[in-house]
Amino acid sequence: MIDLALIGDLYRRYRDPLAKVRDAQRDLLRSNRGRLTPQLDDVEAEITYLLLRETRPDVVMELGALHGWSTTWILSALRDNGSGFLHTFDIIDNVVSNVPDDLSLGRWNFHKGDIRENLSQVPEGIGYLFVDAAHNGRFARWYLSELFPRVAAGTPVSVHDVFHGKRALPFTEGAAVLSWLRGNGTEPFTVSRAKAPAPNRALLELRRDLGLDEPVHTGTDNPMIYFRMPESRPVST
Repeated sequence: MIDLALIGDLYRRYRDPLAKVRDAQRDLLRSNRGRLTPQLDDVEAEITYLLLRETRPDVVMELGALHGWSTTWILSALRDNGSGFLHTFDIIDNVVSNVPDDLSLGRWNFHKGDIRENLSQVPEGIGYLFVDAAHNGRFARWYLSELFPRVAAGTPVSVHDVFHGKRALPFTEGAAVLSWLRGNGTEPFTVSRAKAPAPNRALLELRRDLGLDEPVHTGTDNPMIYFRMPESRPVST
């Protein structure tokens, strides 16, 4: 189960390597001003890193990369694990020029194109699924029915841009995914400032206590949700 207790424990256990990655990401952002636009806020990027460090997946799939901010966080975790390979899918290839060679070599493959036309390229044995692509309900219903069944039960999953407010807007990706999770009896974890203010405050306090509160960049919404792939998978939403 992914919850505040687990995430707090991971922050404490991986505090030192996380601090080094935060510094490296801050330097990467400074050196790529105008070309690299962060799509993850600091806390959700850090949680992604921590879950990858803890679960040590052999195969990670990233659906949607844009300029590569999430990609570099994921690859940093795989580097620090000493194992694992990332498959990134996107219809544009901006990410390719932004990921440093020392992160990508030997642990990354970029697949350009619409994943709906390239399902054969989806790797087997996905151990972590990261989703930050088109945010409309139609695309979400597609991946709920076509991609999610390829991922084993218990696999950690992140879906971005769900809780910018207290509720996901109707007809959006977030609404579709939340409906699907309810149908599976699964409650996602979030530290969204709008949806979950108490966990958000608790984690900000912990980060401050650990000396991890200097911003890497300025986003603070943290709208991502996290869950483990449930056993049963009804596709109606």
